[in-house]
Amino acid sequence: MGLLSEVLMLPAAPVRGTAWVLRQVVTEAERQYYDPATVQRELAHLVAAYEAGEMTEDEFEAREDELLDRLAAGSGP
Repeated sequence: MGLLSEVLMLPAAPVRGTAWVLRQVVTEAERQYYDPATVQRELAHLVAAYEAGEMTEDEFEAREDELLDRLAAGSGP
């Protein structure tokens, strides 16, 4: 039965392969998005931009909160 099901599913192989690739891309994107080193680099850039006068204090605090939430979410429960 295994060989028969594989032969019958052969036309769906490109779809299954594409779905696998998409899952891998999403997994890697999430890993990078929540990576503490990435978030810390973004925080450093944020501080530098604020100190250079490129944003208001409200903008800085809002973005900082987002980054800190990401950092907390990435560290798990």
